[in-house]
Amino acid sequence: MHKIFLIIKREYLTRVRKKTFIITTLLFPLLYIGLVFGTGFLADKTRANLNVAVIDSSGFFTKELLDKQNTLDNSSTLTLVKNNSSEKEFNYDSAGFDAYLVIPALDWQIGNSNIELRAKKSYGPGSTALIDAKLNRVWDEIKNDSLKIDSTKQQILLSSRLGIHFTNITDPKANAKFANSIGLACGFLIYFIILIYGSQVMMGVMEEKTNRIAEIIVSSVKPFQMMLGKIIGIALVALTQFLLWIAFVFIIYNITKVSGNGNSVNSLVGGVQQIFTSINLPMILFCFGFYFLAGFFFYSSIYGAVGSAVNEDVREAQSLSFPITMLIIISIVMMSAAVNDPTGPIAFWGSIIPFSSPIVMMARIPYGVPGTVPWWQLGLSMALLIGGFIFTTWFAGKIYRTGILMYGKKPSWKELIKWAFRKS
Repeated sequence: MHKIFLIIKREYLTRVRKKTFIITTLLFPLLYIGLVFGTGFLADKTRANLNVAVIDSSGFFTKELLDKQNTLDNSSTLTLVKNNSSEKEFNYDSAGFDAYLVIPALDWQIGNSNIELRAKKSYGPGSTALIDAKLNRVWDEIKNDSLKIDSTKQQILLSSRLGIHFTNITDPKANAKFANSIGLACGFLIYFIILIYGSQVMMGVMEEKTNRIAEIIVSSVKPFQMMLGKIIGIALVALTQFLLWIAFVFIIYNITKVSGNGNSVNSLVGGVQQIFTSINLPMILFCFGFYFLAGFFFYSSIYGAVGSAVNEDVREAQSLSFPITMLIIISIVMMSAAVNDPTGPIAFWGSIIPFSSPIVMMARIPYGVPGTVPWWQLGLSMALLIGGFIFTTWFAGKIYRTGILMYGKKPSWKELIKWAFRKS
C-alpha cells in the first residue's frame, strides 16, 4: 500500500506543479463561456438576412400585410413586386433581391405547402426558416381576415394555449424541463474528461517507457500496483481541476447574485436558482462524482496498457487506442437515445454495461431516482462498473508487465490479450 501511495504522490505532484495545469485550469472556464456565448453570437451575426421578392398569383398577399411584418421583424424583408405574373418575366437579381417567392393561386382554407423560395445560390436553414415564419404570420392574418375575426378575438386565439407539465410522483424533484440539458451536460463532461485524461495516462506511460524509467520502477513494484497508482494519481489531478472549476462557477454565481442590478443578470441568476431548486442536486453530484472517477479508472487503465505496448511513435498509439475511442463515441450515441427515452432498452443496457454506463447513466439520473432509474439498476450499474475497473486494471497491469520491457515491433490487440492471460 505504501508503494501505491508513493506512485500516486509522484503522479499527482508532477502534474499539478506544471505551468500547463495552472494555465488550463484558469483558461478552460473562460474558453467554455466564450464558446457558449460566442457560438450564439456568431450564429446570429453570420445568418443571412435576405431581401426577398414576392410574386403573388393568389391575390391574398398585399403590400400592407408584408410591410407590417417587415416592421415587426427586420430579420429578412418580403417585398411584393408583381401580381398574376410568371416568375420567368422577372429578373430578381438585377432588381436588387437575393431570392424570390412564387405564390400560386391559393384557397385560404387549404393553403399550399409547396411554395418555392428560389435563388441562384443556396442559403442556410437559419435564413430560410425566418422567411418561412414571416410568410406564415402573414398567412395567419389573411385567414383571420377571411373568417372576419377582429383584432380582439385574434389576440384571444393567440394567447389562449393549453400546456402540459409533467410531474414525476415518485420523485417530485425530477424536473423533465432541466433533466435533458443536465443529463447531456454531465454525459459530455465525463466524455471529455475520459478522452483528455485517459490519453494523459497513455502518454505518461509511453514517456516512462521511452526514458527507461519504468524499467527501474517495475523491478520493485508489482504491475497492478504500478498501474493502480498511476491511474489514481492522474484521477486526482482531474478531480482537483474539476473542483477548482466548480468553485469558480459558485464564485461567479455568488458575485452576480450580490452585484446583479441589471434585469439580464437577475434573470440569469434566477434561472440558475430555479435549476438548483428543481433537481435532486445531492443525488446528481454524488452520482457524477462516482461515475466520473469509476469511468475514468475503467478507461484510463486500458489507455495505460496501450501506452506500455507502443514505443515513442504516436501513430502506433493512435492505432491501438482507436477501438477504445470508438467505445466512448458509441456511448455518446447511446446517451443521445437515453435522454429521449430514459426508460427504454437502449438507456437500460447502456447504463448497465461498464463501457457505456458512466456516460449513459448520468444522462438518466437527472430524470429521477428511484422513479425513472430504480435503485436496483443504479446499484447494479455501480457494482458492474467497479468490477469492470478492477478487471481492466488487472488486465492492463499484465500487459504493462510485458509491454513496458519490449521495444521494436508494434503489437496487435491479439498479442496484447495473449500477454494479459499468459501465466507468470
